[in-house]
Amino acid sequence: MRTLLWLGLAGALGTLARYALSGWTYRIFNGSFPWGTLAVNVLGSAVLGLLMGLSEGRMPISSDLRTALAIGFLGAFTTFSTFSYETLVLLQKALYLQGLSYIALNVLLGLGGVWLGYSIGRLL
Repeated sequence: MRTLLWLGLAGALGTLARYALSGWTYRIFNGSFPWGTLAVNVLGSAVLGLLMGLSEGRMPISSDLRTALAIGFLGAFTTFSTFSYETLVLLQKALYLQGLSYIALNVLLGLGGVWLGYSIGRLL
């Protein structure tokens, strides 16, 4: 139960952080390109990489804190960070075909999914 509470709190904070950073970025660049989403995705990926690197390196992080930060905060901030980390793991294991396939499938199927959902939403 304690883990769920930390996940919920961290997720709420991640959502608010995404909203703030994305909104600030869109205001600066006037919405001409999705810089806010790009900033969130890149920052979230970097923070997840840092978190996982720290937890596997010289500064072990408790599993509860790692779960709250990685799944709660960063999961709400961006799921792209998880995709990026999982791709890195595949490439580090020299599973290049799987890594490149994972990238291609996520991009193509993600675009296909958003197009399908958007199209259905427009019809309803």
